[in-house]
Amino acid sequence: MIPVRPGPDQIVHLVEAELEDAAAVLAVAFHDYAWTRWVIPEDGYGKRLRQLQRLYLAHALGHGSVLRTADFSGVVALLPVAAPEPAPEVYERIRALHGDRLGRLGGVESPEPELPAAQALAAPLPAADWTLETVGVLSSAQGRGLGGRLVDAGLRTAQARGASAVGLETSDERNVALYRRHGFEVVAHQRPECGPQIWTLRAEIP
Repeated sequence: MIPVRPGPDQIVHLVEAELEDAAAVLAVAFHDYAWTRWVIPEDGYGKRLRQLQRLYLAHALGHGSVLRTADFSGVVALLPVAAPEPAPEVYERIRALHGDRLGRLGGVESPEPELPAAQALAAPLPAADWTLETVGVLSSAQGRGLGGRLVDAGLRTAQARGASAVGLETSDERNVALYRRHGFEVVAHQRPECGPQIWTLRAEIP
């Protein structure tokens, strides 16, 4: 019997050997994203962004779930809130890649070296047991509904692993409508004097 290959829009689980490809997809998808532009130095921005995506995806793969489309045009990653912090050497690499903009993460101006990664690298999310860490689709593949399908697949995966609610943050107002179509509701909207706006959303999983 000839094996059936997945169609390009089919969503499958990422494996470790595919981390570099997935990081490349997200680096392209987030190249002009307001938040990454705010927290990553301009010097070597593209390379820094790709390396950070690789680190974050590896952490999500090890402790949560990472999914992709079969043709690598989109990626989504989720983590349980109870996931451990990155290893010290990983956190130090993250600090180095963010450089002098590390303090812009989570509203922390000058984090101490011993500050827990979860505290320094993220603002508090609403009560939820999983977080949607990232979802990105290449511009060449947009218009096919892949972003929504990746979000739905991520929610189903989190539900299968016991999640009752998923939280997320976005700095792109256009994303808010997408997430609302998939069960999320805005629970907070930050308008800082400096830096991009942040919408915080939450979805209950029945």
